Amino acid sequence: MASHVSGARSGAGAGVGARGSERIGAGSGWLVFAAVLMVFGGLMMIFEGIAAIAEDDVFVTTRNYAYAFDLTSWGWIHLIVGVVITLAGGALFQGATWARVVGVAVAGLAMLANFLWIPYAPFWAVVLITINGFVIWALCTAPGPSER
Repeated sequence: MASHVSGARSGAGAGVGARGSERIGAGSGWLVFAAVLMVFGGLMMIFEGIAAIAEDDVFVTTRNYAYAFDLTSWGWIHLIVGVVITLAGGALFQGATWARVVGVAVAGLAMLANFLWIPYAPFWAVVLITINGFVIWALCTAPGPSER
């Protein structure tokens, strides 16, 4: 009865988690934000990769681009990087700490891959570069497990 005098309630109102001992950190929202963007960006890269592998005639490239590569090879690269990003995003939803490190590294690689992908799909390449930039930012600014 005395604990209700100060206005604090026990349980969820006091910031206690479902297990009763851990506090919900203010930065956990950034991890969810990063995980959602990782899953979305990874799925988009998977779809780009499948489109590049299945049908090379879908893409029209610009002439005289400094970085000209085989489209099928880029399709496989996008497919593999997309799968890794999607899996790391799913692991981030589960609270895996390693997913933050993998997420930053693979999002950086995805930014580079999408920069080189600009002549094939300029709009989506720039969108995915931006999404991966937000992923890196959210993963680096969210507090760690010891800070929550």
